Amino acid sequence: MKTLDLVKIFKALSCEQRLNLFKVLYEWCEEGECKDGEYTCTDGIEKCFTKACCCINLSKSTISHHFKELQNAGLITYTRKGQSFKCKINKEAIIAIQSFLK
Repeated sequence: MKTLDLVKIFKALSCEQRLNLFKVLYEWCEEGECKDGEYTCTDGIEKCFTKACCCINLSKSTISHHFKELQNAGLITYTRKGQSFKCKINKEAIIAIQSFLK
């Protein structure tokens, strides 16, 4: 991974709210609420955002903004299909961060 990519990642995570949101998403995957590294919300996008809002006490619009920033940094990918929402942690970004810190 290029240095510029790492700069984007660390810049995105420098916001406390985004760092907390990313941690929540990562923990959902680690706790088994996802399959094959993907967290999938089958109840629709509004309930996914609501769940995230409850975990870190932010509005849905703020959560949406932070999701977009995490996606722009390459930390997550998410897609909307109708009312369903799928979020995937970018494992390559995690590996790049770990490699940088070694």
